[in-house]
Amino acid sequence: MNSLQIKKIVIPIMIFLLAAPLSRAQSFDRPASRQHRSASHKKPLRHKNVKGPASIEKVKKQQEEKESKRQKDYSKYVKENQQRSLEIQTPAVRERMKRNIKDANANFDAKHKSSASRTRKAGKKYR
Repeated sequence: MNSLQIKKIVIPIMIFLLAAPLSRAQSFDRPASRQHRSASHKKPLRHKNVKGPASIEKVKKQQEEKESKRQKDYSKYVKENQQRSLEIQTPAVRERMKRNIKDANANFDAKHKSSASRTRKAGKKYR
């Protein structure tokens, strides 16, 4: 036989013989390694709330108290200004202002309810 014909026959046979063990090496039927199996069953780690030095904690607490006091003072100031602005009006204007405030609050609540109902968790509250 001609050497060219032998090469044409031998080369595909060699490729087939070498490809078979390589295809078995990439088998995805193998069980997961021990490390992967044990990692999936572990409980999630709990993160501790690490506190800083006592002086820093004290300063943070004081800042929070000042902030809450400032918020309370501001809300009190706004409420007093609203009352004052109502008191200086004539009775007809006062009634109209009260009605407008009531309507604005109702519109805000309706808008908030419709936007909240679109979200998944808040939507359960209104269904």
